[in-house]
Amino acid sequence: MFFRALADPTRLKLLEFILGGERTTTECVTHAQISQPRVSVHLSCLTDCGYVTARRDGRRLLYSVGDPRVADLVLLARALAADNATTLTCCPRIDPASPQGDDSR
Repeated sequence: MFFRALADPTRLKLLEFILGGERTTTECVTHAQISQPRVSVHLSCLTDCGYVTARRDGRRLLYSVGDPRVADLVLLARALAADNATTLTCCPRIDPASPQGDDSR
């Protein structure tokens, strides 16, 4: 379950954006280039899973990384993926058409 939240490309994109510092929902919408309701769903998932925290500032919600180890995890995953790009691309168990792969095999 821990990695399922990161399997979605939009959530991973948002998480990496938030690693750069505290972000508002509006900033996340602009960065992800998807609708505000969809961004809010993804941010709620990241918050519920403990990857980010949200705090209210007036009418705005501000999102930040709740645990510094999250940055380490994302950076390590990116490095491993880069080092194994060819192997990952050729893996018969990962469906390249599906952002989450094919879990049915």
